[in-house]
Amino acid sequence: MFRTLRRALCVAAALLLPLAGTQSAQADVGTKAAGDGYWHTSGRQILDAAGRPVRIAGINWFGFETDIRVVHGLWARDYKSMIDQMKSLGYNTIRMPFSDDILKPGAMPESINHDGKNTDLRGLTSLQVLDRIVAYAGQAGLKIVLDRHRPDAAGQSALWYTASVPESTWIANLKSLATRYKGNSTVVGIDLHNEPHDPACWGCGDTSRDWRLAAQRAGNAVLSVNPELLIMVEGVQSYNGTNGWWGGNLMGVAQYPVQLDVPNRLVYSAHDYATSVAQQSWFSDPSFPANMPGIWDKYWGYVFKQNIAPVWLGEFGTTLQPTVDQRWLSALVTYLRSTSANGADSFHWTFWSWNPNSGDTGGILKDDWQTVDTAKDGYLKAIKAPGFAGGGSGPDPGGPGDPGGPGDPGGPAACAAAYTVSSDWGGGFNAEVKVTNTGTTPLTSWKVAWTWSGTQKVTSMWNASYTQSGANVTAVNAAHNGSVPVGSSASLGLGGAPGGGAVPSVSCTAT
Repeated sequence: MFRTLRRALCVAAALLLPLAGTQSAQADVGTKAAGDGYWHTSGRQILDAAGRPVRIAGINWFGFETDIRVVHGLWARDYKSMIDQMKSLGYNTIRMPFSDDILKPGAMPESINHDGKNTDLRGLTSLQVLDRIVAYAGQAGLKIVLDRHRPDAAGQSALWYTASVPESTWIANLKSLATRYKGNSTVVGIDLHNEPHDPACWGCGDTSRDWRLAAQRAGNAVLSVNPELLIMVEGVQSYNGTNGWWGGNLMGVAQYPVQLDVPNRLVYSAHDYATSVAQQSWFSDPSFPANMPGIWDKYWGYVFKQNIAPVWLGEFGTTLQPTVDQRWLSALVTYLRSTSANGADSFHWTFWSWNPNSGDTGGILKDDWQTVDTAKDGYLKAIKAPGFAGGGSGPDPGGPGDPGGPGDPGGPAACAAAYTVSSDWGGGFNAEVKVTNTGTTPLTSWKVAWTWSGTQKVTSMWNASYTQSGANVTAVNAAHNGSVPVGSSASLGLGGAPGGGAVPSVSCTAT
């Protein structure tokens, strides 16, 4: 991101407030949902392994590129609850910034709270934590794009290399990550370097500055070890004297396209921001915001509109405080094309950011790392897109004729539920209810119920809908987690108040 300040907030955990509601786009995430396997491109579209078009509609979750070498917010939340919340809000992809520091031997994360949360991350290296996040995101049906954000945690670099991190290290580390996740289609792509800017050039032929040539070298190196990945190539700042956002200028693509050895793997990426990040001349144009589609067409939109390649707006964001920023975001969302009207034949995007501690944009979460900025999230509703099938690691439900397979129903559906308090601070608490298929037939839906011994009330719930009458609570699965294979589990999360209540027993009804 084009920024000079990131204020690291170490906010104490607070009561999780109600989400904006599960997006209807999340309903179709069964085994036949688009998104399965690795992806490839065809013209301006991204297609899944079966040739079905998909739309990246996601969020940036930064931190691995900073000096704590791990995503931010784990001092306040469990990583699984944050991924669950992203999914519940309708985001289907996480852009995960990192620096080369996390690939140094023994690189360890900091600022992770292991007290009742993130307990499975204790003692892990930064890369091992990334493994856990990738695994859980895949299980939940989210895809990951790895973003080489910085050479090291000290700050953003104009070029893809520095004196301490040469090009050889950059390429070796990209190949290492591509190899690490080979065969794991949760990681669908790598953003080779974040926001190249002056003196970086596009098509100038100077191998020390020509980002287009460097992207070809790195992209082909990645594809040599993992030919299934998408290669995301950002723009530069200036082309033929025309300046724009860092990484946001793709004007050179028309004359100097990136050429990769493996066809149908290239996605061009741009960044675009509002006045809360920096002023640009177009914001003061008397015709603003009517002038913006022409600006976007010139810098990056034409690549999509001329069917050259898919275009992914990897970063865009704002504090949403100035009126001009609100008008900018509304115009940009319209330009990106609504999912209802255009489906996956649209621009791809990941909003900056999930984190509230981006100093010049803020985030989808507010400073407590729990509460959703519903106004900001609401702007994105029209361009959110269906989620993808989860890749859970539960036992195979069996083939025809086996227990649980379609050739033999194998008996009535059955389930059990376990209630766990993940945090309790007196005035409130968070809890998880895990539903396990204990029968021999896959579940198509489930319902759980319990009675609290005190005055507890549900204040929010995710991955399920609920009703409460007095101390009695009933919760029914959401559209995306009702199907549970034999031996596998699904879960819901909730926030409640006050805290300190006894753990209730939970009944489970399966259908």
